[in-house]
Amino acid sequence: MLEGKKILLGISGSIAAYKTAALTRLFVKAGAQVKIVMTPAARDFVTPVTLATLSKNPVQSQFIKGDKGEWTNHVELGLWADVMLLAPLTANTLAKMANGLCDNLLLATYLSARCTVVVAPAMDLDMYAHPATQNNLKTISSYGNLIIEPNSGELASGLDGKGRMAEPEEIFQFLKNHFNQSNELVGKQVLVTAGPTYEHIDPVRFIGNHSSGKMGFAIAEVLANKGAKVVLIAGPNQLNLKHKNIQQIDVNTAEEMFQATLKHFKKSNIAILSAAVADYTPEKVSEQKIKKNGDTFQLKLKKTIDILKELGRLKTNKQKLIGFALETENELANAKKKIVAKNLDFIVLNSLKNKGAGFGVDTNQVQIIHKDGKIHNFGLKSKSAVAIDIVDQLIQIIHA
Repeated sequence: MLEGKKILLGISGSIAAYKTAALTRLFVKAGAQVKIVMTPAARDFVTPVTLATLSKNPVQSQFIKGDKGEWTNHVELGLWADVMLLAPLTANTLAKMANGLCDNLLLATYLSARCTVVVAPAMDLDMYAHPATQNNLKTISSYGNLIIEPNSGELASGLDGKGRMAEPEEIFQFLKNHFNQSNELVGKQVLVTAGPTYEHIDPVRFIGNHSSGKMGFAIAEVLANKGAKVVLIAGPNQLNLKHKNIQQIDVNTAEEMFQATLKHFKKSNIAILSAAVADYTPEKVSEQKIKKNGDTFQLKLKKTIDILKELGRLKTNKQKLIGFALETENELANAKKKIVAKNLDFIVLNSLKNKGAGFGVDTNQVQIIHKDGKIHNFGLKSKSAVAIDIVDQLIQIIHA
Protein backbone atom coordinates (compact mmCIF):
# COMPACT_ATOMS: atom_id res chain seq x y z
CA MET A 1 0.00 0.00 0.00
CA LEU A 2 1.10 3.58 -0.68
CA GLU A 3 -1.07 5.13 2.03
CA GLY A 4 1.08 7.62 3.95
CA LYS A 5 4.25 6.89 1.96
CA LYS A 6 6.50 9.84 1.12
CA ILE A 7 7.45 9.86 -2.56
CA LEU A 8 10.01 12.33 -3.90
CA LEU A 9 9.54 12.57 -7.67
CA GLY A 10 12.50 13.87 -9.69
CA ILE A 11 11.75 14.96 -13.26
CA SER A 12 14.39 15.59 -15.91
CA GLY A 13 14.06 17.15 -19.36
CA SER A 14 12.34 14.60 -21.59
CA ILE A 15 9.15 14.68 -23.63
CA ALA A 16 8.03 11.80 -21.37
CA ALA A 17 7.72 14.36 -18.55
CA TYR A 18 4.10 14.88 -19.62
CA LYS A 19 3.33 11.47 -18.09
CA THR A 20 4.30 12.69 -14.62
CA ALA A 21 1.00 14.53 -14.23
CA ALA A 22 -0.92 11.26 -14.43
CA LEU A 23 1.68 9.53 -12.28
CA THR A 24 1.43 12.18 -9.56
CA ARG A 25 -2.34 11.87 -9.58
CA LEU A 26 -2.11 8.09 -9.12
CA PHE A 27 0.20 8.49 -6.11
CA VAL A 28 -1.95 11.14 -4.44
CA LYS A 29 -5.14 9.16 -5.07
CA ALA A 30 -3.50 6.17 -3.35
CA GLY A 31 -2.86 8.28 -0.25
CA ALA A 32 0.84 8.98 -0.77
CA GLN A 33 2.53 12.30 -0.02
CA VAL A 34 4.32 13.62 -3.10
CA LYS A 35 7.00 16.26 -3.40
CA ILE A 36 8.53 17.11 -6.77
CA VAL A 37 11.97 18.31 -7.86
CA MET A 38 12.55 19.26 -11.49
CA THR A 39 15.64 20.05 -13.51
CA PRO A 40 15.48 23.43 -15.26
CA ALA A 41 15.09 21.63 -18.60
CA ALA A 42 12.08 19.67 -17.34
CA ARG A 43 10.10 22.90 -16.98
CA ASP A 44 9.99 23.14 -20.78
CA PHE A 45 7.94 19.93 -20.96
CA VAL A 46 5.52 20.15 -18.03
CA THR A 47 4.65 23.17 -15.90
CA PRO A 48 5.39 23.39 -12.17
CA VAL A 49 1.90 24.86 -11.69
CA THR A 50 0.28 21.69 -12.99
CA LEU A 51 2.39 19.44 -10.81
CA ALA A 52 2.06 21.63 -7.72
CA THR A 53 -1.72 21.54 -8.10
CA LEU A 54 -1.79 17.75 -8.45
CA SER A 55 0.77 17.03 -5.71
CA LYS A 56 -0.58 19.67 -3.31
CA ASN A 57 3.02 20.73 -2.64
CA PRO A 58 5.28 23.42 -4.12
CA VAL A 59 7.50 22.19 -6.94
CA GLN A 60 11.23 22.83 -6.49
CA SER A 61 13.73 23.40 -9.31
CA GLN A 62 16.24 25.99 -8.04
CA PHE A 63 18.62 26.16 -5.09
CA ILE A 64 17.54 29.76 -4.47
CA LYS A 65 13.84 30.62 -4.74
CA GLY A 66 11.70 33.72 -4.34
CA ASP A 67 12.57 37.39 -4.12
CA LYS A 68 13.84 36.92 -0.57
CA GLY A 69 16.56 34.51 -1.68
CA GLU A 70 15.21 31.49 0.20
CA TRP A 71 17.44 28.42 0.04
CA THR A 72 15.93 25.09 -0.97
CA ASN A 73 17.24 22.49 1.45
CA HIS A 74 18.08 19.50 -0.75
CA VAL A 75 19.35 17.57 2.27
CA GLU A 76 15.98 17.79 3.99
CA LEU A 77 14.22 16.69 0.81
CA GLY A 78 16.49 13.64 0.58
CA LEU A 79 15.92 12.73 4.20
CA TRP A 80 12.14 13.28 3.98
CA ALA A 81 11.43 10.66 1.34
CA ASP A 82 10.61 6.97 1.76
CA VAL A 83 11.54 6.54 -1.89
CA MET A 84 13.01 8.81 -4.55
CA LEU A 85 11.70 8.22 -8.06
CA LEU A 86 13.45 9.75 -11.07
CA ALA A 87 10.99 9.64 -13.95
CA PRO A 88 11.70 10.38 -16.68
CA LEU A 89 15.44 9.82 -16.36
CA THR A 90 17.33 11.22 -19.34
CA ALA A 91 20.71 9.99 -20.60
CA ASN A 92 22.25 13.27 -19.41
CA THR A 93 20.95 13.04 -15.84
CA LEU A 94 21.83 9.33 -15.75
CA ALA A 95 25.42 10.08 -16.72
CA LYS A 96 25.67 12.70 -13.96
CA MET A 97 24.22 10.29 -11.39
CA ALA A 98 26.72 7.60 -12.37
CA ASN A 99 29.63 9.97 -11.94
CA GLY A 100 28.50 11.95 -8.90
CA LEU A 101 28.04 15.27 -10.71
CA CYS A 102 25.87 17.80 -8.96
CA ASP A 103 24.97 20.85 -11.04
CA ASN A 104 21.28 21.17 -10.22
CA LEU A 105 18.85 20.70 -7.34
CA LEU A 106 17.63 17.28 -8.47
CA LEU A 107 21.16 15.83 -8.51
CA ALA A 108 22.05 17.41 -5.17
CA THR A 109 18.92 15.84 -3.70
CA TYR A 110 19.77 12.47 -5.25
CA LEU A 111 23.24 12.49 -3.69
CA SER A 112 21.70 13.40 -0.31
CA ALA A 113 18.93 10.78 -0.38
CA ARG A 114 19.19 7.91 2.11
CA CYS A 115 16.09 6.12 0.83
CA THR A 116 15.70 3.65 -2.04
CA VAL A 117 16.12 5.33 -5.43
CA VAL A 118 14.08 4.10 -8.39
CA VAL A 119 14.66 5.32 -11.95
CA ALA A 120 12.55 5.10 -15.12
CA PRO A 121 14.77 5.88 -18.13
CA ALA A 122 13.36 7.64 -21.21
CA MET A 123 15.42 8.33 -24.33
CA ASP A 124 15.78 7.49 -28.00
CA LEU A 125 16.63 3.89 -28.87
CA ASP A 126 20.22 4.55 -29.99
CA MET A 127 20.93 6.64 -26.90
CA TYR A 128 19.55 3.86 -24.70
CA ALA A 129 21.52 1.15 -26.52
CA HIS A 130 24.80 3.10 -26.49
CA PRO A 131 27.50 1.35 -24.43
CA ALA A 132 28.03 4.48 -22.33
CA THR A 133 24.37 4.54 -21.31
CA GLN A 134 24.33 0.83 -20.56
CA ASN A 135 27.48 1.18 -18.45
CA ASN A 136 25.92 4.07 -16.56
CA LEU A 137 22.83 1.99 -15.83
CA LYS A 138 25.04 -0.80 -14.51
CA THR A 139 26.91 1.72 -12.37
CA ILE A 140 23.83 3.18 -10.67
CA SER A 141 22.45 -0.33 -10.26
CA SER A 142 25.63 -1.23 -8.37
CA TYR A 143 24.83 1.69 -6.04
CA GLY A 144 21.56 -0.07 -5.17
CA ASN A 145 19.31 2.03 -7.41
CA LEU A 146 16.34 0.14 -8.89
CA ILE A 147 15.67 0.41 -12.62
CA ILE A 148 12.26 0.23 -14.26
CA GLU A 149 13.06 -0.97 -17.78
CA PRO A 150 11.80 1.27 -20.60
CA ASN A 151 9.27 -0.14 -23.05
CA SER A 152 9.64 -0.66 -26.77
CA GLY A 153 7.47 1.24 -29.22
CA GLU A 154 7.17 4.47 -31.18
CA LEU A 155 9.49 7.18 -29.86
CA ALA A 156 9.33 10.97 -30.06
CA SER A 157 11.92 10.88 -32.85
CA GLY A 158 9.54 8.86 -35.01
CA LEU A 159 11.76 5.79 -34.72
CA ASP A 160 10.54 2.54 -33.18
CA GLY A 161 12.51 0.74 -30.50
CA LYS A 162 13.36 0.49 -26.81
CA GLY A 163 13.43 3.74 -24.88
CA ARG A 164 9.84 4.70 -24.03
CA MET A 165 9.44 5.45 -20.35
CA ALA A 166 7.26 2.89 -18.59
CA GLU A 167 3.63 3.93 -18.38
CA PRO A 168 2.39 5.67 -15.19
CA GLU A 169 0.36 2.59 -14.24
CA GLU A 170 3.46 0.37 -14.52
CA ILE A 171 5.56 2.72 -12.41
CA PHE A 172 2.76 2.99 -9.85
CA GLN A 173 2.55 -0.82 -9.64
CA PHE A 174 6.34 -1.08 -9.31
CA LEU A 175 6.39 1.25 -6.29
CA LYS A 176 3.32 -0.39 -4.80
CA ASN A 177 5.09 -3.73 -5.07
CA HIS A 178 8.28 -2.22 -3.63
CA PHE A 179 6.48 -1.21 -0.43
CA ASN A 180 4.68 -4.56 -0.16
CA GLN A 181 7.61 -6.76 -0.98
CA SER A 182 9.71 -7.08 2.12
CA ASN A 183 8.23 -10.02 4.05
CA GLU A 184 6.14 -12.31 1.87
CA LEU A 185 8.92 -14.74 0.89
CA VAL A 186 11.40 -14.25 3.73
CA GLY A 187 12.91 -17.60 4.67
CA LYS A 188 12.17 -19.20 1.28
CA GLN A 189 14.89 -20.68 -0.90
CA VAL A 190 13.98 -20.37 -4.58
CA LEU A 191 15.65 -21.87 -7.63
CA VAL A 192 15.15 -20.09 -10.98
CA THR A 193 16.47 -21.05 -14.41
CA ALA A 194 16.67 -18.54 -17.25
CA GLY A 195 17.88 -18.07 -20.79
CA PRO A 196 18.84 -20.51 -23.54
CA THR A 197 21.39 -23.28 -23.64
CA TYR A 198 24.10 -23.52 -26.27
CA GLU A 199 24.81 -27.06 -27.47
CA HIS A 200 28.27 -27.12 -28.98
CA ILE A 201 28.93 -28.56 -32.45
CA ASP A 202 32.58 -27.57 -32.56
CA PRO A 203 34.70 -24.83 -30.89
CA VAL A 204 32.93 -22.04 -32.85
CA ARG A 205 29.40 -23.31 -33.59
CA PHE A 206 26.44 -24.28 -31.47
CA ILE A 207 22.72 -25.08 -31.52
CA GLY A 208 20.72 -22.48 -29.62
CA ASN A 209 17.51 -20.49 -29.55
CA HIS A 210 16.34 -16.87 -29.32
CA SER A 211 15.70 -16.78 -25.56
CA SER A 212 17.21 -13.67 -23.95
CA GLY A 213 16.67 -14.73 -20.32
CA LYS A 214 14.72 -11.51 -19.57
CA MET A 215 11.68 -13.33 -18.17
CA GLY A 216 13.67 -15.47 -15.77
CA PHE A 217 15.84 -12.56 -14.63
CA ALA A 218 12.72 -10.47 -13.96
CA ILE A 219 11.21 -13.31 -11.90
CA ALA A 220 14.43 -13.68 -9.89
CA GLU A 221 14.42 -9.96 -9.11
CA VAL A 222 10.79 -9.93 -7.95
CA LEU A 223 11.41 -12.98 -5.73
CA ALA A 224 14.49 -11.36 -4.21
CA ASN A 225 12.62 -8.11 -3.60
CA LYS A 226 10.03 -10.09 -1.65
CA GLY A 227 12.70 -11.50 0.65
CA ALA A 228 13.47 -14.87 -0.95
CA LYS A 229 17.00 -16.20 -1.28
CA VAL A 230 17.33 -16.92 -4.99
CA VAL A 231 19.71 -19.15 -6.91
CA LEU A 232 19.53 -18.05 -10.55
CA ILE A 233 20.98 -20.57 -13.00
CA ALA A 234 21.39 -18.71 -16.27
CA GLY A 235 22.28 -19.80 -19.76
CA PRO A 236 24.24 -17.46 -22.06
CA ASN A 237 22.87 -13.92 -21.73
CA GLN A 238 23.75 -10.23 -21.80
CA LEU A 239 21.79 -9.26 -18.71
CA ASN A 240 22.97 -7.97 -15.36
CA LEU A 241 21.45 -8.39 -11.91
CA LYS A 242 23.02 -7.21 -8.68
CA HIS A 243 20.88 -8.05 -5.68
CA LYS A 244 22.08 -9.23 -2.31
CA ASN A 245 19.46 -12.02 -2.33
CA ILE A 246 20.44 -13.43 -5.74
CA GLN A 247 23.25 -15.90 -6.37
CA GLN A 248 23.81 -16.18 -10.13
CA ILE A 249 25.34 -19.30 -11.62
CA ASP A 250 26.23 -19.12 -15.31
CA VAL A 251 26.10 -22.22 -17.48
CA ASN A 252 26.20 -22.96 -21.21
CA THR A 253 24.81 -26.39 -22.06
CA ALA A 254 21.71 -28.34 -21.09
CA GLU A 255 23.88 -30.82 -19.19
CA GLU A 256 25.56 -28.02 -17.22
CA MET A 257 22.16 -26.52 -16.40
CA PHE A 258 20.86 -29.91 -15.29
CA GLN A 259 23.80 -30.56 -12.97
CA ALA A 260 23.58 -27.08 -11.41
CA THR A 261 19.81 -27.35 -11.01
CA LEU A 262 20.04 -30.81 -9.47
CA LYS A 263 22.64 -29.59 -6.99
CA HIS A 264 20.43 -26.78 -5.66
CA PHE A 265 16.94 -28.29 -5.96
CA LYS A 266 17.01 -30.41 -2.81
CA LYS A 267 17.45 -27.39 -0.53
CA SER A 268 14.92 -25.25 -2.44
CA ASN A 269 11.37 -24.62 -1.29
CA ILE A 270 10.39 -23.46 -4.77
CA ALA A 271 11.72 -23.96 -8.28
CA ILE A 272 10.66 -21.86 -11.28
CA LEU A 273 12.10 -23.19 -14.51
CA SER A 274 11.77 -20.57 -17.23
CA ALA A 275 14.89 -21.48 -19.21
CA ALA A 276 14.50 -22.52 -22.85
CA VAL A 277 16.61 -25.65 -22.64
CA ALA A 278 17.58 -27.39 -25.88
CA ASP A 279 15.70 -30.66 -26.47
CA TYR A 280 18.59 -32.12 -28.46
CA THR A 281 22.37 -31.83 -28.41
CA PRO A 282 25.02 -33.07 -30.86
CA GLU A 283 25.94 -36.69 -30.25
CA LYS A 284 29.58 -35.84 -30.80
CA VAL A 285 31.36 -32.50 -30.41
CA SER A 286 34.28 -31.91 -32.76
CA GLU A 287 37.46 -30.75 -31.05
CA GLN A 288 38.41 -28.78 -34.16
CA LYS A 289 36.39 -26.42 -36.34
CA ILE A 290 34.49 -28.45 -38.90
CA LYS A 291 35.60 -27.47 -42.40
CA LYS A 292 33.10 -26.75 -45.16
CA ASN A 293 33.19 -29.80 -47.42
CA GLY A 294 30.39 -30.72 -49.82
CA ASP A 295 26.92 -29.26 -50.33
CA THR A 296 25.32 -30.97 -47.33
CA PHE A 297 26.30 -31.71 -43.76
CA GLN A 298 24.71 -34.29 -41.48
CA LEU A 299 24.59 -33.68 -37.75
CA LYS A 300 23.49 -36.49 -35.46
CA LEU A 301 21.64 -35.37 -32.34
CA LYS A 302 20.62 -37.03 -29.09
CA LYS A 303 18.01 -36.05 -26.55
CA THR A 304 18.97 -33.90 -23.59
CA ILE A 305 17.71 -34.62 -20.08
CA ASP A 306 14.24 -33.19 -19.43
CA ILE A 307 15.20 -31.08 -16.40
CA LEU A 308 11.66 -30.11 -15.45
CA LYS A 309 10.43 -33.70 -15.61
CA GLU A 310 13.36 -34.91 -13.53
CA LEU A 311 12.69 -32.30 -10.83
CA GLY A 312 9.01 -33.28 -10.89
CA ARG A 313 10.06 -36.84 -10.13
CA LEU A 314 12.26 -35.72 -7.23
CA LYS A 315 9.84 -33.13 -5.86
CA THR A 316 8.52 -33.55 -2.31
CA ASN A 317 5.16 -32.46 -0.90
CA LYS A 318 6.89 -29.50 0.73
CA GLN A 319 8.19 -28.10 -2.58
CA LYS A 320 6.50 -26.04 -5.29
CA LEU A 321 7.48 -26.53 -8.93
CA ILE A 322 6.54 -24.12 -11.72
CA GLY A 323 7.25 -24.62 -15.40
CA PHE A 324 6.92 -22.68 -18.63
CA ALA A 325 5.46 -23.65 -21.99
CA LEU A 326 6.03 -21.78 -25.23
CA GLU A 327 3.65 -23.19 -27.83
CA THR A 328 2.67 -22.55 -31.44
CA GLU A 329 -0.37 -24.86 -31.65
CA ASN A 330 -2.85 -26.59 -29.29
CA GLU A 331 -1.39 -24.34 -26.62
CA LEU A 332 -3.75 -25.01 -23.74
CA ALA A 333 -4.00 -28.77 -24.28
CA ASN A 334 -0.22 -29.15 -24.49
CA ALA A 335 0.31 -27.04 -21.36
CA LYS A 336 -2.19 -29.10 -19.36
CA LYS A 337 -0.42 -32.32 -20.39
CA LYS A 338 2.88 -30.91 -19.10
CA ILE A 339 1.37 -30.13 -15.70
CA VAL A 340 0.52 -33.81 -15.22
CA ALA A 341 3.59 -35.31 -16.91
CA LYS A 342 6.02 -33.14 -14.98
CA ASN A 343 4.22 -32.90 -11.60
CA LEU A 344 3.86 -29.12 -11.65
CA ASP A 345 1.91 -26.84 -9.33
CA PHE A 346 1.24 -24.48 -12.22
CA ILE A 347 2.54 -23.72 -15.68
CA VAL A 348 3.06 -20.37 -17.39
CA LEU A 349 1.91 -20.55 -21.00
CA ASN A 350 2.78 -18.12 -23.74
CA SER A 351 2.09 -18.44 -27.45
CA LEU A 352 4.18 -17.22 -30.35
CA LYS A 353 0.86 -16.37 -32.01
CA ASN A 354 0.50 -13.42 -29.63
CA LYS A 355 2.28 -10.34 -30.95
CA GLY A 356 4.77 -9.04 -28.40
CA ALA A 357 5.11 -12.37 -26.55
CA GLY A 358 7.94 -14.90 -26.57
CA PHE A 359 11.67 -14.59 -27.13
CA GLY A 360 13.80 -11.49 -27.56
CA VAL A 361 11.18 -8.84 -26.68
CA ASP A 362 10.55 -6.79 -23.55
CA THR A 363 6.89 -7.78 -23.23
CA ASN A 364 4.98 -11.00 -22.70
CA GLN A 365 1.40 -12.24 -22.60
CA VAL A 366 0.73 -15.32 -20.50
CA GLN A 367 -1.86 -17.69 -19.15
CA ILE A 368 -1.23 -19.36 -15.81
CA ILE A 369 -2.78 -22.82 -15.54
CA HIS A 370 -2.90 -24.46 -12.10
CA LYS A 371 -2.90 -28.18 -11.44
CA ASP A 372 -6.50 -27.93 -10.16
CA GLY A 373 -7.56 -26.63 -13.60
CA LYS A 374 -7.93 -22.94 -12.72
CA ILE A 375 -6.78 -20.63 -15.50
CA HIS A 376 -5.74 -16.99 -15.13
CA ASN A 377 -5.43 -14.91 -18.30
CA PHE A 378 -3.25 -11.81 -18.44
CA GLY A 379 -2.90 -9.10 -21.08
CA LEU A 380 0.27 -7.97 -22.82
CA LYS A 381 2.63 -6.45 -20.24
CA SER A 382 6.28 -5.72 -19.68
CA LYS A 383 8.19 -8.78 -18.53
CA SER A 384 8.78 -7.08 -15.18
CA ALA A 385 5.01 -6.76 -14.72
CA VAL A 386 4.47 -10.38 -15.84
CA ALA A 387 7.06 -11.49 -13.27
CA ILE A 388 5.03 -9.78 -10.55
CA ASP A 389 1.88 -11.62 -11.71
CA ILE A 390 3.70 -14.97 -11.65
CA VAL A 391 5.14 -14.43 -8.18
CA ASP A 392 1.76 -13.24 -6.89
CA GLN A 393 0.22 -16.51 -8.11
CA LEU A 394 3.00 -18.41 -6.36
CA ILE A 395 2.39 -16.60 -3.08
CA GLN A 396 -1.32 -17.42 -3.30
CA ILE A 397 -0.70 -21.17 -3.57
CA ILE A 398 1.89 -21.06 -0.79
CA HIS A 399 -0.63 -19.50 1.57
CA ALA A 400 -3.66 -21.45 0.33
